Amino acid sequence: MRLSTKGRYAVMAMADLARNGRDADGQARAVSLAEIATRQEISLSYLEQLFARLRKSGLVSSVRGPGGGYRLSQGADVTMVADIVLAVDEPIRATRCAAHGTPRGCMMGGERCITHDLWEDLGAEIHAYLAAVSLEDVVLRRTGARRRTLAPGMEAAA
Repeated sequence: MRLSTKGRYAVMAMADLARNGRDADGQARAVSLAEIATRQEISLSYLEQLFARLRKSGLVSSVRGPGGGYRLSQGADVTMVADIVLAVDEPIRATRCAAHGTPRGCMMGGERCITHDLWEDLGAEIHAYLAAVSLEDVVLRRTGARRRTLAPGMEAAA
């Protein structure tokens, strides 16, 4: 399964906001989209579209005027990656069916393919993983530690 640029860029931009949204004294500061665009090498106009959706979902708040930009609405420790991806309308699924959760499947006659449940379960696992990873985990690079702690249990199951 491949995450589209919409979801990937939204997470990159939010991680940048989490990392750079504090001044030297630890006080919250607004970060401009132009700053994020430059650091993350993402089109400013694309970021504007993404942040409109992130704001509508309540994940960021905007600050107008000089020194304006965006701030996280909640702490990075409680802002989950899955919420970011879903806020930009990226469904987290691995099936090829157009309508997730409907009785109609991906086959010509409307049946589900033989591997549908496998891919649907994979999509659920991906969602569960992203729902367990916060922006703080991403910024502090704690996601690798999660994989290492999961690996031994996975070996025992095999």
